[in-house]
Formats: sequence, structure tokens, C-alpha cells
Amino acid sequence: MIINRRIATAVATGALLLNSFATPAFAATTITISGNGTDSDNTANINLTKNTTVVQNNTANVTNKVDVEAETGDNDANDNTGGDVTIKTGDSDVAVAVKNLLNSNSASIDCCAKGDTSVKIADNGSDSDNDVDLDMESSNGIFQDNDADVENKVYVDGDTGDNDANDNTNGDVSIETGDSDVSVGVLNFVNSNFARIGSGDDEGSSLSLWILGNGSDSDNDIDADIDNENVVTQDNDADIYNKVDVEAETGDNDANDNTGGEVSIETGDADVESLVANVGNFNWAELSCDCLFDDLTAKIADNGSDSDNDIDLDLDSGNKSGVFQDNDADLDNKLDELEAETGDNEAEDNTGGEDGHDPLIETGDAGVDSEVVNEFNSNVAGIGSDFEFEWDWEELLDSIFG
Repeated sequence: MIINRRIATAVATGALLLNSFATPAFAATTITISGNGTDSDNTANINLTKNTTVVQNNTANVTNKVDVEAETGDNDANDNTGGDVTIKTGDSDVAVAVKNLLNSNSASIDCCAKGDTSVKIADNGSDSDNDVDLDMESSNGIFQDNDADVENKVYVDGDTGDNDANDNTNGDVSIETGDSDVSVGVLNFVNSNFARIGSGDDEGSSLSLWILGNGSDSDNDIDADIDNENVVTQDNDADIYNKVDVEAETGDNDANDNTGGEVSIETGDADVESLVANVGNFNWAELSCDCLFDDLTAKIADNGSDSDNDIDLDLDSGNKSGVFQDNDADLDNKLDELEAETGDNEAEDNTGGEDGHDPLIETGDAGVDSEVVNEFNSNVAGIGSDFEFEWDWEELLDSIFG
């Protein structure tokens, strides 16, 4: 089983659908101070704020205990006289699958303040005092946290055999046991966070700042502060304990003290297949926020003598982005009692018939196939870029369990 490659293939070829959260957008904003008389004092204070916060928390405490026994056999055919004795037991098949799919968060929000903004101080009288204070702030945060505590205990016993054919007279004695097949699969898929702020192709907006045609000795000021901040915090904590105790047995047959016939014991195959796959603590974050204005105009023109005109623009858009990712995994896998057994048959103190054939014991094959896969603690982040990530749960399960 090439599990590592199949998991990687499933991750690369699936499809993920992010939960999208609509965010408010600034409509077109126009601020104008114009046509005011001599010695007037005119002030406009505008504070536009857009805050979007997504908080997602998951806690899972799971305990699975599976105790399975499949048995065929335990037959007795003893002390028979004058005929053939045959014991035939069927197959013992056990398949156990434990799948824990826990704690997944997904979020997608826009990042930028949309809309065109125009600020204009124009055509005001002499000695007027005109001020515009514009504060535009956009803040987005995604906070995702997962905590998983998983305990799986699987005990399986598949048994065929344990038959007795003793002390029979004047007949052939035959014991045939079937196959014992045990298959155990444990998949723990825990703690995944997917976050996207912005799509990388946001249409920009325009910002225009004008101080035009104001009278002599006027005092005109535009103070604009444009901020954009984006934060993604992702935390995963996984504590997983798996214990697998499996036994597949065929055999343990007795054919003793038989007289006057052939003695044959044939046991089937004993196969144990065990797979434990732990996958989790995955963080994926994309911040594709290009929130700078497509068009930016700042103009001071045609103002009167001795006027004092200032445009103060603080454009911090798109420069405050942070991704914080943290993973903690504690894995304990115990597969120390995987046993496949065929044999342990007895054919003693038998006396042959006329042909004098020797007793025949034939045992099948015993095979154990065990695999443990741990894929944990992966962080993927992009800031200012646009990249794709896709995931398909069904394909991942099929790739592991078939």
C-alpha cells in the first residue's frame, strides 16, 4: 500500500469549497466644502470603518472501542466406528473500519474597502478656515482553532479450527479448516483550517483630494488616513492514541488415536492486514489583498494670495497583513499484537488401514501486513499572491481504504 503517495494525490486533485462571509463595502464617498463666505470656519470630520471578524472553534473528544470475535469450528467427532469421519469448518472473515473525520474550519472574506472617494475644498471666501479630516479603516480577522482528543481501541479475533476427531475406528478421518482473514483500518483525519482573505483580483477604487480656487489668506487642509489590516490566526492541537490487537488463527486441530483408516488434517490460510493512518493539523491561508487605489489624485490649484493649503495623506493600505499558524500533535500508535497463526495440529498415535498410509498434516500460509502512516503538522501561507488549494474528502478515503 503506497499510502503516502495516494494521500498526496488526493490532496492535489480534490476540491475545497470555502465558506464565504459577505463583508460591507463603502459606497462612493464624496466630501465637499465649497462656496462658503469670507471669514467662515468649515470643518468636515468623517470616520468610515469596516470590521469583519470570523471566529471558528471546534473541540472533539472521541473514544471508539471495537471488540470483535468471529469463530467457526470447535467441533468434536470422537469414538465413531465403521465409517469415515469428516470435519470441515468454513472461513472466518472480519473487517473493521474506524474513521474519524473531525474539526474542519473554512472561511473566505473580502479584504478591501470598495467605492470611490472624493474630497474637495473649493471656491471658499477669503480668510476662511476649511478643514476635512477623513479616516477610512478596514480591518479583517479570521481566527480558527481546533482541539481533537481521539482514542481508538480495536480488538479482533478471527478463529477457524479447534476441531477434535479422536478415537475413531475403521474409517478415514479428515479435518479441514477454512481461512481466517482479518482486516483492520483506522483513519483519523483531524484539525484542518482553510482561510482566504481577498481573491487577489479585487477591483481597485479611486481617491481624489482637491483644494481649488479658494480666496486669499484662506487656510485649507485635507488630512486623510487610509488603513487596511488583515490577520489570520490558525491553531491545531491533536492528541491521538491508537491500539490495535488482532489475531487470525486457523488450526489447533486434533486427530489422535484413530485406527484403521487414513488421517488427514488440512488448515487454511491466516492473513492479517492492518492500516493505521493519522492525517491532520493542516493550515492553509491566503491573503491576496491588493487594496491600493487604482487612481489617486491630489491637487492644490488656483488658490488666492497668502492662502495656506495642505494635503496630508497617510496611505497604509495593504501593508498590514499577518498569518500566524501553530500545530501541536501527540501521536501514540500501538500495533504490537498482530498475530496470524496456522498450525498447532496434532495427529498422534494413529494406526493405518490396509494401505498403511502415514498421517498427513498440511497447514496454510500465515501473513501479516501492517502499515502506519502519520501525516501531520503542515502550514501553507501566501501573502499578496493568488494560489490554489483543493481538497476532496471522499477521494482521500477511497485512496486509503479502497
